[in-house]
Amino acid sequence: MPRSSSLSVAALALAVPAMAGCVSNAPSAGAGTVTVTSTATECSLSSTSAPSGTVTFNVTNRGEDATEFYLLGEDGVSVIGEVEDIGPGLSRDLTVQAQPGSYVAACKPGMAGDGIRTPFTVTDSGASVDRSTAGTTAQLEAA
Repeated sequence: MPRSSSLSVAALALAVPAMAGCVSNAPSAGAGTVTVTSTATECSLSSTSAPSGTVTFNVTNRGEDATEFYLLGEDGVSVIGEVEDIGPGLSRDLTVQAQPGSYVAACKPGMAGDGIRTPFTVTDSGASVDRSTAGTTAQLEAA
């Protein structure tokens, strides 16, 4: 390989990762983002509703034990999406494709029992939600 070609390949190999680093992988805050704070006694949501489509729950564990967060169907049993093993002081994101309807949000401090439950409503935004991908498209991030 000629020297100039080797230099071009090397320059490209350095440039591509640098350009990729400019793109944020974090979900953007907006109408479809709900902040959740979990403690031993509370499951606090910044909003109890969101528009249909992509909904991201940013779950922060302010308790002393690991916790879990679930978005359950209206029946309170079917799991639409979940994040588990959120350690004390850590945050994780759950991103789902949600159809309009009634749901149940649940934090499980200590990862036991039925958890602390809160009704959650997804309103019709007019956005098309692909039923084959509705449910979890989980993004898990430790803060």
